[in-house]
Amino acid sequence: QVQLVESGGGLVQAGRSLRLSCAASVSIFSFNAMGWYRQAPGKQRELVAAITSGGGTNYVDSVKGRFTISRDNAKNTVYLQMNSLKPEDTAVYYCKATQIWPPNDYWGQGTQVTVSS
Repeated sequence: QVQLVESGGGLVQAGRSLRLSCAASVSIFSFNAMGWYRQAPGKQRELVAAITSGGGTNYVDSVKGRFTISRDNAKNTVYLQMNSLKPEDTAVYYCKATQIWPPNDYWGQGTQVTVSS
């Protein structure tokens, strides 16, 4: 059973930083990609950042230059470093792992990030 556990969320002032962690219960080599999504109240869940097994990354335009996704294969953990946080970054952040075979997506339980102005 694959489990993803997020941590690192909290309440911060605008301009400050947070680092989110997503720890997997299995080797993250099992997944061809892992990503961070977020969902703000009344809005659809959106992809924030993703990283492939080869280390390729992509970001939503609104976080480019501020957020960095990375992975530590030895710790089976993916991180999201969030700098220069803005109130509009407030959301529940979810970790997702995409498995090629058998095809499946796994989600964490989410961690709340609140940025005050």
